[in-house]
Amino acid sequence: MKDLHNGNLYWPTTLSNNCSYPPLQLNARYRVAIVGGGISGLLCGYVLAKSGINTVILERGEVAGGSTSANTGLLQFCNDIMLTDLIEEIGEADAVQFYKACQKAVEQFGEIVDELNIGDGFARRSSLYYASTEEEVPKLKREYETLLANGFPVEYWEPDTIERHFPFRKPGAIVTHGDAEINPLLFVHALAEASTSLGLVIYEHTDITTHDTQDFGLHRLTAATGAVIEADHVIYAIGYEPEELRGQLIKADINRTYAIVTEPQRDIAPWHEQYLIWESARPYIYMRTTGDGRVIVGGLDENNSEPLHNDQQRHARTDKLLQQLQNLFPAFTAPIAYDWTASFGESRDNLPFIGKDPAWPGVYYCLGYGGNGSVYSMIASCLLRDLIRGDDHQLAHIVKLDRTTQLNRV
Repeated sequence: MKDLHNGNLYWPTTLSNNCSYPPLQLNARYRVAIVGGGISGLLCGYVLAKSGINTVILERGEVAGGSTSANTGLLQFCNDIMLTDLIEEIGEADAVQFYKACQKAVEQFGEIVDELNIGDGFARRSSLYYASTEEEVPKLKREYETLLANGFPVEYWEPDTIERHFPFRKPGAIVTHGDAEINPLLFVHALAEASTSLGLVIYEHTDITTHDTQDFGLHRLTAATGAVIEADHVIYAIGYEPEELRGQLIKADINRTYAIVTEPQRDIAPWHEQYLIWESARPYIYMRTTGDGRVIVGGLDENNSEPLHNDQQRHARTDKLLQQLQNLFPAFTAPIAYDWTASFGESRDNLPFIGKDPAWPGVYYCLGYGGNGSVYSMIASCLLRDLIRGDDHQLAHIVKLDRTTQLNRV
């Protein structure tokens, strides 16, 4: 099993208890089988179960034990690729539609949190996206104007306005409203419990070793125990593990990233309304707070697919994240309490892979590559449900595996 993260994770310390699920022991038949029990798989399972579709989740480890545990929990409708750049890449209509879908996905997180009655660990936030240098200002202003012209809830802040709200000054910033933050581990475990009450079946410690398709299209997934799941449709929601992918047209870069969580700060007041904060530089630093006054900082992405396993080298990088925080908030002196490194996937065109395998009928992918992976997973849950039901979805052509923007980068 490929390691997806290494270090001291924060989210597991926030759970007092959670349900466990048995391994697959007996053969069974379902309409849909989902391989992967992280946020992507559970969102798909929840939406399918709510729609009355007979579904099973097969997780080779534990629910939320992979990338979800290292997820920093920012939910934003803006993406790693600016709307202006995405318009140049795929056209204005599709780009705006994609951004609108991300905006709706953040709203859907709030709706599901309300359905699950888990108010803790979720908060609606605004975001501050600041220009890292003066040279970035013209592009940032164009982005603001494009977002505003397309009806997104945004403001543009000049340096003086930024300084009035925060203890730092930057050349300019876009403020977006309608974002959120979440405890991803709490959310996924609550989602799992709610889904099973709707009829979803979950098996943990179930490693799928073979996937065969019968002549009449039925899929057979064989576990290491020898037990077999038969399904009409199979969804791979497997995070950032490229060796698992079946589609031959998928091209993605797997990098590693770093994150820290501080001890609670003495006074969080200098952080205006606990905005989510990120910057225009690439790779970028991003920050958020927690309900008990901690700060989560992530970034320093590196072009290496493996999490860093040397503690001293990891600490050297995560200490830099703390310094970045203290450069912006000099009064924040609380030390690092948790730090980790994790694998991080990015597609060549900065869009997720969601949809049918172009060469394997009945097989689908829910792969939320990029910094907005949780938002993409929410989009995927509804899109894949529609495809499985035989319905169209307005984003299907934008995020499909064999889209033109990927073919051009092979």
